[in-house]
Amino acid sequence: MIVFYLKSKIHRAKVTYSNVDYEGSLGIDEELMKEAGMKEYERVEVYNVTNGERFATYLIKEPSGSRKVGVYGAAAHKAREGDIIIITSYCHLTEDEVDFHVPRVLLLDENNRIKLTKN
Repeated sequence: MIVFYLKSKIHRAKVTYSNVDYEGSLGIDEELMKEAGMKEYERVEVYNVTNGERFATYLIKEPSGSRKVGVYGAAAHKAREGDIIIITSYCHLTEDEVDFHVPRVLLLDENNRIKLTKN
C-alpha cells in the first residue's frame, strides 16, 4: 500500500508581495526552499492563517536571502501582502517507509527568518 505523507512544511511565512497579473505560482526565497527540501516547480498546498483560504500551486525561486514570499496569478486573490501562510509539500511512501520518515519543518519569525528547524 502507498500512503500520502507530509514531506516538508514552512510554517508561518509572511507574504511579502502579491501580483494577480503574473503566471500563477508561489515564489519562495531559494534559501528557505533548500532548507525545507522543496524544489522549484514542486506542487505545494498553501494554508492562509490570516483569512482561512487554502489553495494548491507550484513553487518558483525568489532570490536567495531575500526573505521574499510572493503569491502570483489567481492565487493572489487568496493571499495578500502581510498574510501569514503555511506552505506544505507531500510525498508517497510505502508502509515500510512510514516508520522511518520524518518531515522537514521550518518555523519562521515575522521577517521570514528560520527560528527553528524540526526533522
